[in-house]
Parts: sequence; C-alpha cells; structure tokens
Amino acid sequence: MNKTKHALFSYSFLFPSALLTLVLGIYPIAWAFRYMFYDYKGFGTARFTGLANFSRILKDTQFWDSVVNTFVYAGGKLLITIPLALLLAAILNRGLRGRQLLRGIFFMPTVISTAVMAVVFFTIFNSYNGILNQFLIRSGLSDSGVDWLGPKYAMLTVILVAAWGAVGNYMLLFLAGLQNIPEDVYEASSLDGAGKIQQFRYVTLPMLGPVMQMVIMLAIITALKGYESIMVLTEGGPVGKTEVMFLYLYKLFFPVGGGSAAVQVQEFGYGSAVAFVSAVIVGMISLIYFYASRRMNQTD
Repeated sequence: MNKTKHALFSYSFLFPSALLTLVLGIYPIAWAFRYMFYDYKGFGTARFTGLANFSRILKDTQFWDSVVNTFVYAGGKLLITIPLALLLAAILNRGLRGRQLLRGIFFMPTVISTAVMAVVFFTIFNSYNGILNQFLIRSGLSDSGVDWLGPKYAMLTVILVAAWGAVGNYMLLFLAGLQNIPEDVYEASSLDGAGKIQQFRYVTLPMLGPVMQMVIMLAIITALKGYESIMVLTEGGPVGKTEVMFLYLYKLFFPVGGGSAAVQVQEFGYGSAVAFVSAVIVGMISLIYFYASRRMNQTD
C-alpha cells in the first residue's frame, strides 16, 4: 500500500466523526451566529434587525434573573459537591472493607440519565404525595409535609439533586489523584510527627493541587450549563425561582408548556443572541478562574 492509499485509508476512519462534528457542532454554531442578528421565530421570513436582540437582552429582567439563579445554583452545587467528593475519595482510598463496592455505588448516579434521575427525585420531593413527605407525616415530624418544590425550598432541592448526581464523578477523579501520591511522602511526614489531619492539610492537599484545579474547572462549567434536572423537577418555577440561564435559553427554542416561567413562543433569533451572551458569561467565569489558579501556582 503506497503512502496515498495509506493516508486515504487512515482518513476514512476520521470521516464519520468529522462529519458529525461538522453537522452537529460547527453548523449549529454558524447558524446561531447568523440568526442572532435577525427576528426569526422558526417560520416565515427572517427579518434583519441588527443589534436589536442584544439591546433587548439588556432590558430582559427575566434573563438576568436567570443569570443570578445560575450563580446561586452553581455556587451551592460546588459548595456541596467538591468537599463531599474529596471526603469520599479520601475515605475510599484507604484499606476499607468493601471499598470497591462502595466506589461503584457512589459512581453509579453519574451513569444514570439526568432526566430519569430527576423523575425519580420528583416522586421523592413531590409536595402532595411525595415519598419524603409521606415519611415525615407518618413519623410525626411534620403535620402536612414540606413544599420542597415551592418558592422557599425549590432552589435547595434542585441543588441537592444536582450534587447527588455529580459527586461520584468528581470522587473518582480525586481518587485517581490520591492514588498517584507516593506512600513515601506519608511515611516521611509520620517520622516528623505529623498526624492524619496534618498529613491531609500539608501533604495531600498540596500534592492534589493540579487535580483539584481540573475538578473545580469541570465543576464550574458543568454547573453553569446545567438545566436538565431543573427542567424535569420545576420547569424553572415556581415564579422563576429556579429558572437558570440555559433553561431560559432552551425555552426560547423549545417552549415548555405548563411552567409558570415558560416562554410560550419560539424565538430563534433572540434565542441565538441569548445563547451567545450565555456562552460569553460562562467563558468569562472560566477565564477568571483559570487566571486566578495560574496566579496562585506562580505565588506558590
């Protein structure tokens, strides 16, 4: 086989994935870049409006409320997920009996469909006949149950559900990082009189730094883009209390009926502009974290 045939044979294996990337990745982005300057509702003729969609975004209080909700949701998820994942990884990294089984149990939520997981949790947190409220009433801990998906507790509920689904993935990454730390380091610190807590603070955490930075970056991006479980649990309600940025964007392209904060009309042009602004916000947060983590490394 000559070099030309060998090259064609090699590229033929790349063609299917390249085609999928072009059709499902590059083309939609190019399409959105075009229509964010148009008034287009998915039917009829698209009307060029220039920067009108971006001017509308500046006045769209519902969108900016969703941005605030996104930061609350992402911050709450990170505060629960990262410490819990690190704690579980540290526990399961030791010679604990049945640790392999426990690792599989904690990782299992990661491979479950987000929609399926959210439906299961909806049956648990349902305010009227949910499993949790039935337990609280029958055990005498509550007279009428708790409105878990109401205005007061809805955000907390969706954060807990999101953390449950994400903690296993980050636990596995932390576990891989912990297993790469040489035992000699711990033995040397023990000879110097360091206890378990001191070893964790002065040995484990510094040597886990690169993995920690990667995990936090992944967690930030995932949390800022997350909306699937919220869509199933609350549809952004009640009264927009759990409407996050990408759920608001989703509703502009695919209206969700029944939710109090649902957008009822398709707006592809405005949705494309919202998608661009949302991507810029996520990119800016990622760059700020990346810059801050680099500065911290240089300081260390």
